[in-house]
Amino acid sequence: MAAIDPGPPPSDIITSNDKLEFYGLDESDLDKVFRLPTTTFIGGSESTLPLREIIQRLEMAYCQSIGVEFMFINDLEQCQWIRQKFERPGIMQFTLEEKRTLLARMVRSTRFEEFLQRKWSSEKRFGLEGCESLIPALKTIIDKSSMNGVESIIMGMPHRGRLNVLANVIRKELDQIFCQFDSKLEAADEGSGDVKYHLGMWHRRINRVTDRNITLSLMANPSHLEAVDPVVQGKTKAEQFYCGDTEGNRVMSILLHGDAAFAGQGVVYETFHLSDLPSYTTHGTIHVVVNNQIGFTTDPRVARSSSYPTDVAKVVNAPIFHVNADDPEAVMYVCNVAAEWRATFHKDVVVDLVCYRRNGHNEMDEPMFTQPLMYKQIKKQKGVLQKYAEKLIAEGAVTRQEYEEEIAKYDKICEEAHARSKDEKILHIKHWLDSPWPGFFNMDGQPKSMTSPSTGLTEEELGHIGHIASSVPVEDFTIHGGLSRILKGRAAMVGQRVCDWALGEYMAFGSLLKEGTHIRLSGQDVERGTFSHRHHVLHDQNVDKRICIPMNHIAPNQAPYTVCNSSLSEYGVLGFELGFAMASPNALVLWEAQFGDFHNTAQCIIDQFICPGQAKWVRQNGIVLLLPHGMEGMGPEHSSARPERFLQMCNEDPDAYPKFSAEEFAVRQLYDCNWIIVNCSTPANYFHVLRRQILQPFRKPLIVFTPKSLLRHPDAKSSFDDMLPGTHFQRLIPDSGPVCEKPDGVKRIVFCTGKVYYELTRERKNRGMDNTVAIARIEQLSPFPFDQVKVETDRYPNADLVWCQEEHKNQGYYDYVKPRLRTTVDRTRPVWYAGRGPAAAPATGNKAAHLVELQRFLDTAFNLDAFTGQS
Repeated sequence: MAAIDPGPPPSDIITSNDKLEFYGLDESDLDKVFRLPTTTFIGGSESTLPLREIIQRLEMAYCQSIGVEFMFINDLEQCQWIRQKFERPGIMQFTLEEKRTLLARMVRSTRFEEFLQRKWSSEKRFGLEGCESLIPALKTIIDKSSMNGVESIIMGMPHRGRLNVLANVIRKELDQIFCQFDSKLEAADEGSGDVKYHLGMWHRRINRVTDRNITLSLMANPSHLEAVDPVVQGKTKAEQFYCGDTEGNRVMSILLHGDAAFAGQGVVYETFHLSDLPSYTTHGTIHVVVNNQIGFTTDPRVARSSSYPTDVAKVVNAPIFHVNADDPEAVMYVCNVAAEWRATFHKDVVVDLVCYRRNGHNEMDEPMFTQPLMYKQIKKQKGVLQKYAEKLIAEGAVTRQEYEEEIAKYDKICEEAHARSKDEKILHIKHWLDSPWPGFFNMDGQPKSMTSPSTGLTEEELGHIGHIASSVPVEDFTIHGGLSRILKGRAAMVGQRVCDWALGEYMAFGSLLKEGTHIRLSGQDVERGTFSHRHHVLHDQNVDKRICIPMNHIAPNQAPYTVCNSSLSEYGVLGFELGFAMASPNALVLWEAQFGDFHNTAQCIIDQFICPGQAKWVRQNGIVLLLPHGMEGMGPEHSSARPERFLQMCNEDPDAYPKFSAEEFAVRQLYDCNWIIVNCSTPANYFHVLRRQILQPFRKPLIVFTPKSLLRHPDAKSSFDDMLPGTHFQRLIPDSGPVCEKPDGVKRIVFCTGKVYYELTRERKNRGMDNTVAIARIEQLSPFPFDQVKVETDRYPNADLVWCQEEHKNQGYYDYVKPRLRTTVDRTRPVWYAGRGPAAAPATGNKAAHLVELQRFLDTAFNLDAFTGQS
């Protein structure tokens, strides 16, 4: 039947009255000591044990003998609840109707795979053969959850069995699935698309058992096993948030896993550790493990060190039910218990379907190469449908004729769908969208407009938000003395009509909240800010756990502001925030890395979801990544956010000048790109790009390389004039100094981005070259502002073109910018380089060496003879 993971139970569990009565004991007996021979327990030796421990061991042995292992959960109520579900005789009683429904579901699960095998025997489909009971398992969980009031279920799963789940659980039209096998169909012009066993689906339908509406969403995901786990959790959390479901009664998640990946992938552990955190909990997830006892070609004995693949779930005290997948009734019972557990305790639970994989890793694979004995046994195995049908026929629950009619009925459905699939001419990825945004796009999926309104604010709004940012809007609240000085400094800036980086961010967030846009900022230490600049959460110095979030006091009817320090995780947390951003286009969701280079432990989410998500799955997403970046002599780590990696993945052609009208150039570029990459040099531009992210009529991921030293740089301040109505984000900031007076006399124009601008301007002033060298800041790197760069190069026809960066030559922006600059000038002028030379590490660990490198490339940038004679 089912089994519960073993582990030492708390000692107070066996002192409950019912247990004592069962063994004929009272409290005084428990501490009596007995001498035990070696043979009493396997692996034991003769020893002296109290009766309390003897009873624990006997009970564990008894539970193992009936297939139910002992509890490790340290909560008496939860343990007793599970005992009631498994330790009573005759618990698995099913009505005739339930058995017949279960058989029908097994027929659909099995015959679907057999139909695909008959029609497309040489195609990969990662079939479910050997674990066909997964389909009734999922449907049972959905039925029971619907009975308990759940209205929406978000699911994530790997590729094995995915088509079957789409067909028989989500209920995707069969002809839409079958046409995916037709290699002759043309792809619609909607992106690259993806293989059929990675696609997702969203469907709202009536649950036939409860007669209630239920929304099912199966998330699209890449081949990277378990990567979708935190994404599902984030989307679930968002849907709960938007419908006010504070306890998870209406929205829930189901995650499917393979045994090898569940034990082997670290993101599983990261995701489990989010499960009970206040800003991340989804109030219980049901995990279903398809435990086919093999990982591709790897045996369990070399795939994990734990006894079970599910042992990782013990870290959050999740009960784990092991069940024989060849016993559909046991599977159905355990899934009912799992759904009841989640509804009762709002905690995670794991169902381990112990099964096998009838074919190889895919249908073209030969498993006998590596598991010959295992697969000899598998070939002898009757299919689970045949076993269960024979059982029900023997019981008289169904007749053989009824069973055969059920098979014929579903086979006919498949054949008719296959015939319809031949009428399809084009493969549409949009038919597989897992996260629709009703009302955001036109009926054809296009933006409702292609214009972006001004992102500026009125003087009054800036002043009001500035006042909130520099005060404590709660009475009798004592803040730290150092923070009092920071707030006074903010008040002084507001009085002077200027803002620094932190205040510029405050202005952007506060205004969006006032306009009704929910904002969620997550990451390590984001509440205070890694560099102690943000302070969005104030802590009372006299009252424990008393906090104040001034941003939630902007206006009476504002949207809520969620700012939450995350666990020390990048992969899991960034995946979670990506999922949260999928649920609605009307929220600004930001993840900040503690330092920019920390994003590399979340590289899978960036490479497989954020960068290509729209191309693969027609799924727009407006997530924002804040990545602190800058060379400041602090060593190889924490210096570079690796901009070269993000820029390399941009989908823009560096050799083609975009052919858009001047009016639409900027917005059309944004619409066509796969993500937006900026490196702002002013607080005002940072303010504008955050507001633009919401006000533009579509959604793209935004990558922001944020500063460190500029947070407090005296020159890195912006006037309120740069943030008033009519102002907007500047993709390129031209030089507005003396070079504008006689542009023909300018000898060099230096293009740069980010912090290095301030070092260049200081050096230019020291050298007295304000009239001969122009400095232009490219604030938006992707999509590249070809049009504005062209204006600058045309303005200075006699100037050398130099790209200057503080990063090493094989890193940073040079390889990305150079061909685009060359395209802008029709390759008529060379582009020279001023910066650090190539290197393996992002930065030196020696402060003196850092300063020498800095001065060297500044000398190159301002030596007008540096490139003489070069070609």
